[in-house]
Amino acid sequence: MSPVFPMLTVLTMFYYICLRRRARTATRGEMMNSRRTIESNSRTSPLNAEVVQYAKEVVDFSSHYGSENSMSYTMWNLAGVPNVFPSSGDFTQTAVFRTYGTWWDQCPSASLPFKRTPPNFQSQDYVELTFEQQVYPTAVHVLETYHPGAVIRILACSANPYSPIPPAEVRWEILWSERPAKVNASQARQFKPCIKQINFPTNLIRLEVNSSLLDYYTELDAVVLHGTKDKPVLSLKTSLIDMNDLEDDDYEEKDGCGMDSLNKKFSSTALREGPNNGYFDKLPYELIQLILNHLTLPDLCRLAQTCKLLNQHCCDPLQYIHLNLQPYWAKLNDTSLEFLQPRCTLVQWLNLSWTGNRGFISVAGFSRFLKVCGSELVRLELSCSHFLNETCLEIISEMCPNLQDLNLSSCDKLPPQAFNHIAKLCGLRRLVLYRTKVEQTALLSILNFCSELQHLSLGSCVMIEDYDVIASMIGAKCKKLRTLDLWRCKNITENGIAELASGCPLLEELDLGWCPTLQSGTGCFARLARQLPNLQKLFLTANRSVCDTDIEELACNCTRLRQLDILGTRMVSPPSLRKLLESCKDLSLLDVSFCSQIDNRAVLELNVSFPKVFIKKSFTQ
Repeated sequence: MSPVFPMLTVLTMFYYICLRRRARTATRGEMMNSRRTIESNSRTSPLNAEVVQYAKEVVDFSSHYGSENSMSYTMWNLAGVPNVFPSSGDFTQTAVFRTYGTWWDQCPSASLPFKRTPPNFQSQDYVELTFEQQVYPTAVHVLETYHPGAVIRILACSANPYSPIPPAEVRWEILWSERPAKVNASQARQFKPCIKQINFPTNLIRLEVNSSLLDYYTELDAVVLHGTKDKPVLSLKTSLIDMNDLEDDDYEEKDGCGMDSLNKKFSSTALREGPNNGYFDKLPYELIQLILNHLTLPDLCRLAQTCKLLNQHCCDPLQYIHLNLQPYWAKLNDTSLEFLQPRCTLVQWLNLSWTGNRGFISVAGFSRFLKVCGSELVRLELSCSHFLNETCLEIISEMCPNLQDLNLSSCDKLPPQAFNHIAKLCGLRRLVLYRTKVEQTALLSILNFCSELQHLSLGSCVMIEDYDVIASMIGAKCKKLRTLDLWRCKNITENGIAELASGCPLLEELDLGWCPTLQSGTGCFARLARQLPNLQKLFLTANRSVCDTDIEELACNCTRLRQLDILGTRMVSPPSLRKLLESCKDLSLLDVSFCSQIDNRAVLELNVSFPKVFIKKSFTQ
């Protein structure tokens, strides 16, 4: 055969690849035009009227600003018709997540990020809402009333939460997704993203948010689902446009979110046969490992199918020392864990946050995985993992003897007795129990045996009866404690604060926001300032008794202070704040929202004098 023909074949393939690449990398304008064409060509029967409905119920969420025993600033405000919209401002009747901006990433309690997190996964929080009727979605509108722009992804689920019959299969589809973007306005808006059509009806919608670019807490008022009872019919022309209108981001998102494809890749045994492996044979083993360390998990699975040499590298347990499975929560199941199991025998950091819900991961599947892969675990993230039960925590305590970092944030379905097993993990240095049902007896046992604790989060733990007793035990046993979150603890008093201040002199971060039983008149805040000189973050949110004396004590004793929240106080004046800003050179966040003596003029003058400090003054219209 003439050598020309193979060359023509190669050129033909190259030309085809270029055409495909061009189709995938169409400009944003071409993409929007194509989507408009899809919308204009969709045909619905006149009898298939559009159904418009507000959320019936909030069934799950990762965090909220409010209390578990109240409606103010809670996710539950998203159910039903709007309470505030179209008004703008800070209103207690809205849904607010716990954090905003990058301040929480700059605190002493912040954890290091996981490697190999896909760049298209940037969700920080989520909320799931159910609706009365299952429909094929045509639009999802989010009513935002304050600092909009946090919503970055909207998903739909095939399961009907109100059906008495468990579904044979549960599917999640992304309706819309974008990277975080700055919105240069704090006023209310009706967010109406252009969603894609899906081939199943839904009454379960999930919003995922990223608040890192916001100047303050985002507030959501309601979610509106538009849809039809019957599936819309698309013309052939529309289908062709849709097929050729693939974006790189969408393509990566579909492939990256689907653990089904990963399962197939992990289980694939058909590797390409060849005389050699190119120049990879000449590279040192360690260098190839270092190169592959930059790949995401789906890319690692794809590469494992290219040749035997790279398959060996991609299956090396050293590639799975840090394993972040949170981005794949929508598809991760027992089968996924089974395929990963042989490769994770050396895993040290494991993130299973948001995974396993609605039967995706069973207790037996989780237990099998930890029995093989738990011996080297140092860090385990299980935030919002609602498959967990007492057996799971018992397995963790038995199979993870080296565990130092355990996050059970918002695992609100764990029974109280399950937390007793945590006391067996004597090497713990970080423990997050935010929004859990841990009870006082179990917590006292944990504090007694886990004396190495450096970071402890007990925010919104409503089952604890006496926080003074807890504070006393912390002061007596946890001498190395550096950060403590007591957000919305309902009954700590000056006695508990005194025990903390004297027993934990290394404290760098203390959150006492919304603790109504603390009063400045008892001297508790001044005591904190005098006895905790290493404080970098202090939140006294919504404590109206904080006064100038407390601020002046902080200025004199806590010169390393970086973040201070005194929202809602009526007793602090501009001169004391100026003294604080002059003394604390590293101060970067000062929240004086709703401080009656600090008006907008005072804030403006302080901003001029101290331009490096973010001084927040919120308002309500």
